[in-house]
Amino acid sequence: GLLRALLVAVLVAGSCSGNSVERKIYIPLNKTAPCVRLLNATHQIGCQSSISGDTGVIHVVEKEEDLHWVLSDGPNPPYMVLLDGNLFNRKVLLQLKGTSRVSGLAVAIAKPNPAQGFSPGLKCPNDGFGVYSKDYGPEFAHCNTTLWNPLGSGISYEDFDFPIFLLEDANETQVIKQCYLDHNVPRDGSAPEYPLCAMQLFSHMHAVTSTVTCMRRSSLQSTFSINPEIVCDPLLDYNVWSTLQPINASGKLEPEKEVVMVATRIDSHSFFWNVAPGAESAVSSFVTHLAAAEALHKAPDVLLLPRNVMFTFFQGETFDYIGSSRMVYDMEQDKFPLRLDNIHSFLELNQVALRNGSMLWMHTDPVSRMNESVNLQVKNLLTILTQSSAGSGVTLQEPGFSQPLPPSSFQRFLRARHIPGVVLTDHRTAFQNRYYQSIYDTPENIHVEYPEGLSPEESLEYVTDTAKALAQVATVVARALYGLAGGTNSTSAIQADPRTVTKMLYGFLIKMNNSWFQSIIKPDLKGILGGVPQHYVAVSSPVNTTYLVQYVLANLTGTVVNLTKEECLNPEKNPHTEKELFDYSWVQGSLGANSSARAPLCVRSGVRLSKALSPAFELRQWGSTEFSTWTESRWKDIRARIFLVASRELEVLTLLLGIAILGISLLTTYFINAKADVLFTIPREPGVVSY
Repeated sequence: GLLRALLVAVLVAGSCSGNSVERKIYIPLNKTAPCVRLLNATHQIGCQSSISGDTGVIHVVEKEEDLHWVLSDGPNPPYMVLLDGNLFNRKVLLQLKGTSRVSGLAVAIAKPNPAQGFSPGLKCPNDGFGVYSKDYGPEFAHCNTTLWNPLGSGISYEDFDFPIFLLEDANETQVIKQCYLDHNVPRDGSAPEYPLCAMQLFSHMHAVTSTVTCMRRSSLQSTFSINPEIVCDPLLDYNVWSTLQPINASGKLEPEKEVVMVATRIDSHSFFWNVAPGAESAVSSFVTHLAAAEALHKAPDVLLLPRNVMFTFFQGETFDYIGSSRMVYDMEQDKFPLRLDNIHSFLELNQVALRNGSMLWMHTDPVSRMNESVNLQVKNLLTILTQSSAGSGVTLQEPGFSQPLPPSSFQRFLRARHIPGVVLTDHRTAFQNRYYQSIYDTPENIHVEYPEGLSPEESLEYVTDTAKALAQVATVVARALYGLAGGTNSTSAIQADPRTVTKMLYGFLIKMNNSWFQSIIKPDLKGILGGVPQHYVAVSSPVNTTYLVQYVLANLTGTVVNLTKEECLNPEKNPHTEKELFDYSWVQGSLGANSSARAPLCVRSGVRLSKALSPAFELRQWGSTEFSTWTESRWKDIRARIFLVASRELEVLTLLLGIAILGISLLTTYFINAKADVLFTIPREPGVVSY
C-alpha cells in the first residue's frame, strides 16, 4: 500500500512538472479562428493541417516585398507566415499555396477595414441553385447580365493544404511580432541565428474529397460499427416563421386562404469558422423585417384583413439556399401548414442598410412577368410598395432595365411556381456592400456608431442614424404588407419604432449579452448570450441567432398572458389555452428597479421553427445538383501556439547525446547487475567462525 502511494505521488509530481515545463516552452494563442474544411457534392474547400499539426519559423509579411524571403530567400523553411490583413487576398494566397516553403498562415485583422474592399465569396453567389438556368432565363444564368459581387475573390471556395488561422486579439498578434523581432529578423544582411521563433497550428480535418464520400463513409460506420466515427455533418438549423393571424401549425391551411409572404435570411459567412458578423448581408435586413412585424401587429384591424401575412426568416441561405429550398420542399410534400398555392405574393428584404441617399430598388423576375397574369400582379405589388413609401423618407424605384433577380430566397420559390414577388435592396446592380461574406462586414460597415463614454445600457438605448434609416424602411414594408393583405384604412399610424431597431442592432451586432435579450429568453437559454454575435449556420442547432430571432419576434408580436409557470410550460393541460394556434414561452423577464430578482412571465405568440436541413440529406441524394449538399468536416483539435525552436544541428546533437547517455546507463546497469553478488555482499559479523 505504501509503495503504491509513493508511486502515485511520483507520477502526479511528474505530471505537474511536465505541465509546468510545457507552459515554460509554449505560449498558447487563445483568441484565434481557423479556416475549416467544407464539402459539397463535387469537391472540398477550406484548410487543414497535418494530423500532428504544422510547424514553421515565423516570418512577418507586411508588404508584398516581404514575400521574397518566404518564397525564395529565407534559409530556414518551412515558414509560418504572419500576414497583414491588407495583404490577405487571392494573389498572395495563390502564391503561398504554390510552394512547399510555407507550412501555414496566421492573418492579422486589418485596422481600419481594407479601403479597397474585401469579399472572399463568389462573384456570382449561389450560382446554379437559383431559378436561372439553361431552361429558365438562360440569358440571365451565371450572372451573365449582372455581376452581383464584383469584388468576390472566391478564396473561401478554394482548397488549401495548410492551416490558416485568424488572429482575433491584437495583443496576441503583438506578442508574435515581438517574438519575431527578438529572434527572427536578419542581422546585418545575414540569416538570423538560432533559436528561432516558431508557430504550430493544429486543424486536422477528418473528411476528404466531397460530401458524397464523407457521408457514405459516415453511413457505413453507423451501420457496421458499435462506435461509429462520423467524419462530416450536414449544415443545418431551423427557419423561424410566424403569421399575422394565428393558424393551426399542425394542420393545413384551406386552399382558398391567401398569404402574403415576407422573407429574409438570418445567416452569413466568412473565410474563417464561426466569424460571420454579417452586418449588411444579413442583420440589416432581418432587423428591418422584425421591426416591420412589430409595426404591423400594432395596427388595430389586422385580425380582420382578408389575407394573412407570414413573416419568414431563413437559415443557411449562404450555402445554396438551405432554408428556403427546404421550406419549398416541405410545402410541395404537404409537410408544412401552407402550400405554395396559398402564397398570394412574396416580398423579400435583402441588404438594405447602405442606401444611396433615400433610394431602395425593387427587383422583379423578368421571365415570370412574361405571363400577363403574373405581370399584372407584380405591377400591383410595385404600386402598393411605391404608395407606401410616400412621406417615409424612402424612395422606391425599379432598376429601369431588364435584369434578373439578385441572389435571393425568392428564387427558390420561383423554381417551384410563378409567384408574383419583389426583392428590396439598396443596390441597383452590383452590391453596395464591399465586404460581402467577410470578417469586415461589421457594425462599422453600416455606420453603426456610438458616442464615446456610453455605458453598455446607454449604448443599448442610444438611437443611431442607421437605426432611424432602417426604421424608415421597416415602416414602408409594414404599410405595404397591410395593403397587400387587403387593408383599406389609412396606414399613417403604422410606424416602426427606431428604439426597437437600435436595441436589435446593438444585440445582434455589438453585444448579445444585454439586459433586453436577457429579459426575453427562457431561463435555460442564458448560455446562448455569448460575446460578439456571429451568424454562421453551423451543424449544431439551433444556433444563437436562430434562438434570438425566435424570441425577439415573440416579444415584438406576442402577448403576455396570465398563466403560472406550470400552465405556461404545459399549455395542453389548461383548457383555456390554444396550443394549436400559439406557442407559449416562460421567459426570464426584466430585473426589478432596485432588485437583483427577475419578474418572469408567460408570452403567447405564433412564432414557430421549421427544419432548415437540405432535402438532399432527407432523400440521401448526396450528389444532388437540385438541392444544397454542403457539409462541414469534423475535427479533433483546433489550437495554435508559439515557441523557440533550436537548429537542426543542435536537435541532432541533443538526440545523439541522449542516445549515448541511454547506452551508458544500460551498460552501467548491466555491469552492476552482473556483479551484484560482489558489490552488494553483506559483510560477515566479526567474531563469527565457521567450520
